[in-house]
Amino acid sequence: MRSNPYYELEDREEIERLIRENPWAILVSPAADGLVASHYPIMIDEERDELSIVTHLGRPDERVHELGRHEMLMIVQGPHGYISSSWYGDLIEVPTWNFITAHLSGVPEVIEGEENFEVLTRLVERFEREVDEPRYLGSSPAVYEDARASLPGTIGLRLTPTRIVAKQKMSQNRPPEVIDAVIDRLEGGGAYASPGLAREMRIANRR
Repeated sequence: MRSNPYYELEDREEIERLIRENPWAILVSPAADGLVASHYPIMIDEERDELSIVTHLGRPDERVHELGRHEMLMIVQGPHGYISSSWYGDLIEVPTWNFITAHLSGVPEVIEGEENFEVLTRLVERFEREVDEPRYLGSSPAVYEDARASLPGTIGLRLTPTRIVAKQKMSQNRPPEVIDAVIDRLEGGGAYASPGLAREMRIANRR
């Protein structure tokens, strides 16, 4: 992404919030046969001081991505949407697209064996805790054995990024009254309504 001082996102807490609230990432690798992309759920490794992200891949994606042999780009994207210039009132400008995203790059670490199973266990706990009757991997012997049986077909990955480029484009370059008008439209019932994007605009612009 090209740099723009209006929209640069460098606050680690905000980047981590983006990851926690949008835990479905695109993994991109420059493999020998060309670019490769996969989509996987992710989770911040809370046991580390530096920002590290773990995920759980199905084999043979580790060979397709040539994990550990070169950099990987992980893309995390939050709410985004079309912003009509008709919402600007008397301000004459072209329409745009608001968004929040982070590009995290680094050489990934391959996770195998019992640590891989630990990553899988934590990923399941991360998402199951939001449902009414969570079924964790240790909920019953049958669930546990099924998870153990699936382990050879999977591999874990930890990415501790050496470079982070994040952008929060939320109309920060517009006058306050225009920002408020755009938020009102996004919170309304029109064709491009997006409460999630409206929330991000409030956060970015402290509205």
